[in-house]
Amino acid sequence: MITYSVYIVDDDEMLARGIAMTLQKNYRTKAFFSGADALKAIKKEPPDVVLLDVAMPEMDGLEVLNAIKKHFPDIIVIMITGNDDADTVVCAMKAGAYDYIVKSASLPDHLEKLLENAVETIRLRKELQALQEKNLKENLPVFIGKSKKILDIMDFVKQVAKSPDTSVMILGESGTGKELIAGATHYRSPNFKGPFVSLNCAAIPKELTESELFGYEKGAFSGASSQGKKGLLAKAENGTLFLDEIGDLSAEAQAKLLRFLENGEFYRVGGTRKLRVRTRILSASNKTPESMMADGTFREDLYFRISTIRIEIPSLNERAEDIPLIARYFLASFAEKFGKKITGISPYAETALKSFQWKGNIRELKNVMERAALVTSQSEIQLADLGLRPCQLSHGNSPDCLPIPPEGLHLPSVLESVEKAYIRSALEMTQGNETKAAKLLKMNYTTFRYRKKKLMIT
Repeated sequence: MITYSVYIVDDDEMLARGIAMTLQKNYRTKAFFSGADALKAIKKEPPDVVLLDVAMPEMDGLEVLNAIKKHFPDIIVIMITGNDDADTVVCAMKAGAYDYIVKSASLPDHLEKLLENAVETIRLRKELQALQEKNLKENLPVFIGKSKKILDIMDFVKQVAKSPDTSVMILGESGTGKELIAGATHYRSPNFKGPFVSLNCAAIPKELTESELFGYEKGAFSGASSQGKKGLLAKAENGTLFLDEIGDLSAEAQAKLLRFLENGEFYRVGGTRKLRVRTRILSASNKTPESMMADGTFREDLYFRISTIRIEIPSLNERAEDIPLIARYFLASFAEKFGKKITGISPYAETALKSFQWKGNIRELKNVMERAALVTSQSEIQLADLGLRPCQLSHGNSPDCLPIPPEGLHLPSVLESVEKAYIRSALEMTQGNETKAAKLLKMNYTTFRYRKKKLMIT
């Protein structure tokens, strides 16, 4: 079992030692009573997490934080403050602090939860790094996930891939990664040295799908090339042809594809010469085959031919636990693209990502992370960088809606404009009942009233 290391830095020796003793049952801890001593130790042996007091003599917490982030950006730093000073907290978060905690009687309980979140962030980072290294080494398509549904699918894909020609139909909403599953199947199959060719059947006019798929002879139709054209089926010979949104194939193309699947033979458009190729067919659709066959747009006999194996991919909302890992994968890619040093995602931004209704699935998440990486001016993605807006949970199916996080609202770490929006949303959801709104946000009622008044929310 991995044991994470935690350094406690506080000029209050009794408090620092007490925290170290409390945490040592689950973590490797060391206590330091000055920023300078802590930095020396960090340079020799960097820890996973630093609990750092804000107010210290000679070298205060913000100076120590800046020094840590300059040389060790991956270390998670949690600030400890004696008072709820919003300005100090904002400065710390901008400098790259992971979170903050106020010294109080409930410090141990709050600290335990914070460290659990921090450790999960570290674990996800390491898991992502391992995935990236594996992908570079094996040159395989990346399908990221740790949820049971996805792990079961990937195990199944490994079994299916052992066949060089068994047809596979992949079902799932748009943006769930159907082409990645198809690619993973191809590159793990005996055909992996052959080409992987993809055709989005919905992206080309139906009258052209036959010529794209099977090719055509010279002069086959008006505008045809004088040289004729090799179709994608032939281009994928000894490899795999992936037909995305196969339900959009024309009736004629479906009939010709069925003939090929039955005997491996086909004719080019306008041709009379019978051609044979050995090509595996993988297909995908965001509609159920049953609905397509019921409305008469898809042949039942073709369905039985292309669906020897059927794989159904869950939507992103059905596997919310995978969202932080996928988001970090995209973030690493866009940070490199934009030349930025971004170390991670703040807890509140992560909560928002997990709570959001992803109608566009992974494709939409990728767009959000690209925006966040582009607009952020900090080392860690913040809630405001995501460009999502708070709204009522009852409206959570809107594509630009951000439900209130289930963990509640941790006020000082959120910009005031976002804070206002959350409080207003909570009040709307409870028809103006302040007691219920405070409970929804996991806030003390007195604190809720104070923040509402300070932010001039009527």
